[in-house]
Amino acid sequence: EAKRYAHSVASILIEGETGSGKELLAQSIHNFSERRKGPFVAVNCAALPEHLLESELFGYEEGAFTGAKKNGKIGKLEAANGGTLILDEISELPIFLQSKLLRVFQEREFERVGGTKVIKLDVRLICITNKNLKELVAQGKFREDLYYRINVLETLSPPLRERLEDIELLIDYFIKKINQTH
Repeated sequence: EAKRYAHSVASILIEGETGSGKELLAQSIHNFSERRKGPFVAVNCAALPEHLLESELFGYEEGAFTGAKKNGKIGKLEAANGGTLILDEISELPIFLQSKLLRVFQEREFERVGGTKVIKLDVRLICITNKNLKELVAQGKFREDLYYRINVLETLSPPLRERLEDIELLIDYFIKKINQTH
């Protein structure tokens, strides 16, 4: 399924329990895609404080806010241009950023915080969550229009207990990896 999805340009939503390998699945999709030579940028939406998330995603211009770097800073969206953008834990995005991102993914362009220059965006979007986004939409905690924008293709990353045949492969991989370092 990952190989099939890699050849599409559509957005992908990967759902699964914590620790089920969702980001590895996203990396595999990127590696099989035409964008494999482009950047692979992952943003953990839950790890950044709400007040920093906007400037991390969009970047900012000099003087955009107190403490802004002298020459500004490119954001994760711009850094991913030409490649793949992973929005991990997308369920944790605040509503105000959900509407901003919806516009970005519809128009394929954005402006840095405090900026006026429109930046064209060419990214493959893969969103990851360990929560049921349909339930969050029903509760009013996630925008329905954004849900349908990011959920063009959907896949599930099942937990290891449901794919026991992978255990031997994983053991071999980790033994080789550990032996390289030790």
